[in-house]
Amino acid sequence: MILREHEMIDIPTGAGTMRLHVLRPAATGRFPGVVLFSEIYQVTAPIRRLAAMIAGLGYVVAVPEVYHEYEAAGTVLAYDQPGTDRGNALKYTKPITAYDDDARAAIAWLADHPACTGRIGTMGVCLGGHLALRAAMNGAVSAAACFYATDIHSSTLGEGRQDDTLRRISEISGELLMVWGRQDPHVPFAGRQVIRETFEAANARYEWYEVNGQHAFLRDEGHRYDPALFLQCMAWVRSMFERTLRPG
Repeated sequence: MILREHEMIDIPTGAGTMRLHVLRPAATGRFPGVVLFSEIYQVTAPIRRLAAMIAGLGYVVAVPEVYHEYEAAGTVLAYDQPGTDRGNALKYTKPITAYDDDARAAIAWLADHPACTGRIGTMGVCLGGHLALRAAMNGAVSAAACFYATDIHSSTLGEGRQDDTLRRISEISGELLMVWGRQDPHVPFAGRQVIRETFEAANARYEWYEVNGQHAFLRDEGHRYDPALFLQCMAWVRSMFERTLRPG
């Protein structure tokens, strides 16, 4: 679908104003919504292109700036060592309750958007994969697509590095799509096993894929990008969102 021009909307949260980057079809009508959570670098060009890909499939996509309390609106961290260091530092500075509050605010805003049907999914990569999973604990979320989600197996997201994500998997009622790179050192085999065993114990509704890819293999910039895997993964995302967000 042809898309409208990229919109930026500032919404209130418990920790101040958060900017959402919104992409949606130019066609009239109402479409399901997807909250897309970025990696630690915020809304980079690859993240905007990923959002455009999903919006082009017929969704209203909202991408929050995850570090809005700490960086000026519109800040993008570079894919270099200083940017990585800053993003990782903020990942463990921000309280887990603030991540959750942001997710609730983004979901509520998107569900009320006049171009949205009210059916909501979440999606994320790296840090965003973890945030998409946590956001699915909100009953308004029907599905979550999570790619190489960091810090789940170690329960180390947020201030104090003591998140409760694994203990709360049973709160998720929607479908989950979990995709991992087997060559990703951030989530080793033992860590993936911990997560999957937790899903099984919680009777989660999930699809699970382990592919031959490195961390950030979806990012269409840099040497780790795998275009073939990108297309394969988008087919999985499209299938799940069509099934869960457009019920017959």
